[in-house]
Amino acid sequence: MNLFAKLQERAAMGNPIRVGMIGAGKFGTMFLSQALRLKGIHIVGVVDLNPGTAKSNMKLVGWEGEAYSAASLNAGAASGATFVGDDWQALIAHPAVEIIIECTGNTIAAVTHALTAFQNGKHVINVTVEADAFVGPGLADRAREAGVIYSMAYGDQPALASDLVDWARACGFSVVAAGRGHKWMPHYRQSTPDTVWDHWGLTREQAERGRLNPKIFNALLDGSKPAIESAAIANVCGLDAPADGLVFPSGGIDDVPNLARARAEGGVLDHKGMVDFISCLTPDGAQIPHDIRKGVWVCFEGDTEYLRNCFEEYKVVTDDRGRYRCNYKRWHLIGLELGISVASVGLRGEPTGAAQDFRADVAAVTKRNLKKGEILDGEGGYSVAGGLRPASLSLEGGYVPLGLAHNVTLIRDVPEGQPITWNDIKADTNTDAYRLRREVETRFSKTAAA
Repeated sequence: MNLFAKLQERAAMGNPIRVGMIGAGKFGTMFLSQALRLKGIHIVGVVDLNPGTAKSNMKLVGWEGEAYSAASLNAGAASGATFVGDDWQALIAHPAVEIIIECTGNTIAAVTHALTAFQNGKHVINVTVEADAFVGPGLADRAREAGVIYSMAYGDQPALASDLVDWARACGFSVVAAGRGHKWMPHYRQSTPDTVWDHWGLTREQAERGRLNPKIFNALLDGSKPAIESAAIANVCGLDAPADGLVFPSGGIDDVPNLARARAEGGVLDHKGMVDFISCLTPDGAQIPHDIRKGVWVCFEGDTEYLRNCFEEYKVVTDDRGRYRCNYKRWHLIGLELGISVASVGLRGEPTGAAQDFRADVAAVTKRNLKKGEILDGEGGYSVAGGLRPASLSLEGGYVPLGLAHNVTLIRDVPEGQPITWNDIKADTNTDAYRLRREVETRFSKTAAA
């Protein structure tokens, strides 16, 4: 509870946490807006494929020109200003940089950036949760081997949900389920970048004003991002994934204790200790009051009579039996909250979430009948969506993770609603992401066999 005080101490000592950021899109820009207010953090460099866009975004959120006009990384490190460029390798290699923030949103590039950072002795905060979903355990292992920290990004829901799970367990409660909210109808699964704003609740003009990427937001809508974030939560917290994918039961915040319990007790879970998402819409599409669409929750158990009596005495909302209750954070602020991760890693040496196991995976599932020769366009696109599966089933079925289902060619037809398998595609095997994924598969296949 004293991160801000510790940041102030670092600022007063003239020794801020020195950070390098790769990617200056929406998430990165949100953090840049807050970094101006955090004197204990110095962004030495920002690199982007288009440095001009990065500078434009920095100006948009209030940066003065001299603050991002350092002529080089050396100049930025010496002066306290920020260098903006396009050479990510130079940024990672620079000795002044302690932490790399990876927020490109490009799964293939993110893995390479993280592994290169580890090799250079840098901590990594990975905003690109899509990469964490399919190689998170591998990235965490590589970081440990290098003696550095790998962390999910606070502000994104997986880290926030994992924080709630940690809170519950540190209080001594047994966690029954965890997840977040979502706006969900089954037909959203077929949504494309052309239809996303109609479902999302924004006009095209509003989306353009916010410089919002329709493909990224479509991934939120079509179930891909919920699957990705659920996998990340499961692998950090040791929770299980539903065998047939997320259930998306309808409910508001106060409905969570009734919903997030086992079916045998009137809920929707296969068993205790799972992840799922709560939809803010009724099955006929009506908005549910006091929803948790933008937030996260943990459901925990009063497994003794004394605990249940305490729930009753303090008038907390429980399920209809008085046994289960939830704690929640109704809103998440995305990149505006990323300073928590920077401070936690830089000051305490602690990640804000890192995969400990491989419990859940995100398979690429077809949105329509696909033909041999078609090129998959990955997360949020026109061809596939992400489907959450237990990692054991995914490995057994040879499912291609959504993060590697981009710009690869089908070598045979695949009907609608089916997971893509390695036998269905011509995979690009010459990437760090592919090689690390195969390492993860080999390691956990052997673990399961043992």
